[in-house]
Amino acid sequence: MTDPYTRDDLIAEAARQHKNLTEDPDFVGIGEQMEDATVASHPESLTWLEALGDEGDWTPQMETAQRAIDGLLNGAADTSMWAIALGADGLEPDTDRAVTIKAGERPIARILIAFEPDMPEEQRDDLITGLAAAMAPHFPTDAQGGDDRA
Repeated sequence: MTDPYTRDDLIAEAARQHKNLTEDPDFVGIGEQMEDATVASHPESLTWLEALGDEGDWTPQMETAQRAIDGLLNGAADTSMWAIALGADGLEPDTDRAVTIKAGERPIARILIAFEPDMPEEQRDDLITGLAAAMAPHFPTDAQGGDDRA
């Protein structure tokens, strides 16, 4: 018997479930995860609780950071289909080569790219350079590109 679904159906369902898993994050859980996680930019590699807490106790600054993270999670773009399709195709996102195109200070486009894991660095760079050159004439004259390491 032939399966009553296609590979695309499996990918679409996985993307739907991925999206559902990211909706309505647990506010208390956000705080619990923050406590032992390192603040990425802190020069001494302190955890959030060490950097913002008071001898292991929560402070208003810690709660402010928790609320900001909650807001970012709730406002995140749904990239579920992209993420699931990348994995299904065996591709890996390259966040070092993500590009944000700005008009002045305002982002107007962001390009995320994924490569097969074994693609050489030089070939990746050449592909990005070629894409940038091909797209440049299609953006406003005040647009500027650049790496976006987010």
